[in-house]
Amino acid sequence: MSKPLSAYNAKRDFRQTAEPRGKRAAGAGNSFVVQKHAASRLHYDFRLELDGVLKSWAIAKGPSLVAGEKRLAVHVEDHPLDYGGFEGTIPKGQYGGGTVMLWDRGRWEPEGDPGKDYGKGRLTFRLDGEKLHGRWHLVRMRSRAGERNEQWLLIKSDDEWARAEDAPDLLDEAPLSVATGRSMDEIAAGAGSGPNLWQSNRAGAEDAAAAPGPARAKPERRPPAPARKAAKAAPRKPAKAAPRKAAKAAPRKAARKARKAPAGR
Repeated sequence: MSKPLSAYNAKRDFRQTAEPRGKRAAGAGNSFVVQKHAASRLHYDFRLELDGVLKSWAIAKGPSLVAGEKRLAVHVEDHPLDYGGFEGTIPKGQYGGGTVMLWDRGRWEPEGDPGKDYGKGRLTFRLDGEKLHGRWHLVRMRSRAGERNEQWLLIKSDDEWARAEDAPDLLDEAPLSVATGRSMDEIAAGAGSGPNLWQSNRAGAEDAAAAPGPARAKPERRPPAPARKAAKAAPRKPAKAAPRKAAKAAPRKAARKARKAPAGR
């Protein structure tokens, strides 16, 4: 049996990324976090604390408040609890490279035994977050040949927190970080980061050594069209005519005159 978080640790080079190292926590908790993640494709990482780790699912379209709407949730490797506080930039070339935002966080309350229900592939729970609330379901689908990860569905239950299909989308209504109020662009630029957040573009000695060098200067381009027109319109200096033909013709004329002149006595 593999050690807890071994898959998480194996996929990351902690000399390059500011993500926390994987270590299973002692004791029980009930935190949850949703991280907006602009990796190769934008998606939302949905994480529930269970058995000392964050059980994690990647949801391409993000959670929906429409009751009964099914959102595909791909089960990924467990993450350490410290990851629930990560907001920043994972360097390009590293696993999951891109910008990570703390989109929502709070507490979850399972209905029934969460360990047993997780093993059975059906979790029912309530969320008490800053953005997400109410009753939800996570249901594992039947596996298909060739699938590398389990496919689950995240479904909103029909309660007072559910919305109609034509209601505004919460993802559009509340796009900013719950930790810093920053946008994805601001996080990527390292603007206004808080003291308790990992920020991999805050380079230390090792990170600075591994960081790419300055971009090469691009070759100078031709001036824009107005400058070229002005250059064409400017008066040119008259070219000096080379007196090569005149110089060659003078000796020949002198020789002909000398032959025609009478010989001196």
